[in-house]
Amino acid sequence: MSDAIKSQVRAFIVENFLFGDDSTPLGDEQSLIESDMVDSTGILELVSFLEERFGVAMADADIVPANLDSIARIAAFVARKSEPVSG
Repeated sequence: MSDAIKSQVRAFIVENFLFGDDSTPLGDEQSLIESDMVDSTGILELVSFLEERFGVAMADADIVPANLDSIARIAAFVARKSEPVSG
């Protein structure tokens, strides 16, 4: 599932932040914030996309670079949030 998440997130980033220009290299571990691809407004757009596309609910505490600063981190976060709660 993680590859599918990465693919969809990458497509969203290319379309919304790179204006469809997929010639820019975009590695899974590349920092979206440090490379100036995503700013604070972009993070809010990304959060909205993740909630709508993957059905994850994001609390304010979830909106941190540890979860959202790279495609790999986003995919791992979405996968964790999508796992059924056992109990």
